[in-house]
Amino acid sequence: MHRTANRWIALVVLSLAQLMVILDSTIVNIALPTAQHDLAFSDGNRQWVVTGYALAFGSLLLLGGRLSDLYGRKRLFIAGMVGFAIASAAGGAADGFGVLLIARIAQGAFAAMLAPAALSMLSVTFADDADERGRAFGVFGAISGAGGALGLLLGGVLTQNLSWRWCLYVNVIIAAVAIAGALAFLVDRDRPERTRLDVPGTVLALLGLFGIVYGLGNATSDGWTGFRTLAPTVAGVVLIVVFVLVERRVRDPLLPLPVVLDRDRGASYLAIGISGAGGFAVFLFVTYYLAETLKFTPLESGLAFLPMVGLVMVGAMVSGAVLLPRVGPRPIVPAGSLLTAIGMALLTGLDADSTYATGVLPALLVIGLGLGMIFGPGQNAATSGVRSHEAGVASAMVNITQQVGGSIGLAVFSSLGTTVTAGYLSTHASTAADPATIAEATLTGYHFVFWIAAGLFFGGAVLSAGLFRGGPLAADPGAEQFVTQQSGKA
Repeated sequence: MHRTANRWIALVVLSLAQLMVILDSTIVNIALPTAQHDLAFSDGNRQWVVTGYALAFGSLLLLGGRLSDLYGRKRLFIAGMVGFAIASAAGGAADGFGVLLIARIAQGAFAAMLAPAALSMLSVTFADDADERGRAFGVFGAISGAGGALGLLLGGVLTQNLSWRWCLYVNVIIAAVAIAGALAFLVDRDRPERTRLDVPGTVLALLGLFGIVYGLGNATSDGWTGFRTLAPTVAGVVLIVVFVLVERRVRDPLLPLPVVLDRDRGASYLAIGISGAGGFAVFLFVTYYLAETLKFTPLESGLAFLPMVGLVMVGAMVSGAVLLPRVGPRPIVPAGSLLTAIGMALLTGLDADSTYATGVLPALLVIGLGLGMIFGPGQNAATSGVRSHEAGVASAMVNITQQVGGSIGLAVFSSLGTTVTAGYLSTHASTAADPATIAEATLTGYHFVFWIAAGLFFGGAVLSAGLFRGGPLAADPGAEQFVTQQSGKA
């Protein structure tokens, strides 16, 4: 098969992997109440089904990216896929909380192997043609931006029509298709880098990221000053600072600092991190509004996000394929951030009498278009201009910023929403038990979160406009080498 056709099939395979990883950050949320009832575990344990995946994924991503550079991207991709499928099957067959939790942690660990390998393979596969690269990253960015909402939809469909267990079993089907496609169509001609693994850096990064994600995950239940929140978060930040100092001195660093200090890549990581944080304001609080105020079923809530998913895909593909190769990321990503900020501001108009068509849908459409304009060009810029043997860690940083941003967003927005709602009820103590007062208090909390999210995206627009270089992205240093390698295969 012709090389060009081969790599478009490779794009499908890599996009399937990305979809699976992103899906699993939200699909299980819909299944949790049913799983809790079937397996009879406590409310306190319920959060760990979600947190266990996030902890393993977030803390191991940088190691996974470096391993793909050291031992081969295709090898890590397939190993991660096989492991993810086995962990998903075990979770689906779980007969108790312990097995389910171990399976979710294993899913996160294997996702940390395959996600950076997938993005770095995409980067080197489409390194030699700016137009094709833009189209490829437009598709991949669309999957990244829309995967969370698709997870809510698929979770609702599977839980309502089959069983919560199929929210895990479905990964086995996706993984089987992706593994077959990887064996047939993925090519990793780069020789693995012959350097030693940076063990001190690996330990510091793993413990630092674990501390930050774990600490922030406790903020909702323990508060911001709680020991389980403050101690691990502060310790994690300190360890990351030490990690940076170590990386400046070691011969073969886990994360070569020029990867993140480049203006375009740094701006991309920032924009993707903000999108990860702000995106939770959409998925979490709009889902609450749909369920509690509009009384949507889980399936209806999932379907309600479909128009946004469509606009994410349109925004990512048009901006990534048509605009990015011509104008570069500087006008696109800030414009996407500004659009998302406007969409968040529109959500502050929701009240008890709003409808989906007039209140929720217009905001979701604007947000979807904006997120697509961030993810497509952002992921492209985040992996552009790196040497081939650093593509894995550059790709890992994309996932880390999105994952850590999501953890921060979940913690901050949940805490703010709860605090504002409680404050409203305390100032209306005489009618605090009245359902109308409770509903108004809840909406006040939602509105505050949406305003904060709007401000966050507006700040992201200003910062990315100042950080991105003007003009199209620079060519990848490994592009010429890649073309030479592939021409022998064509």
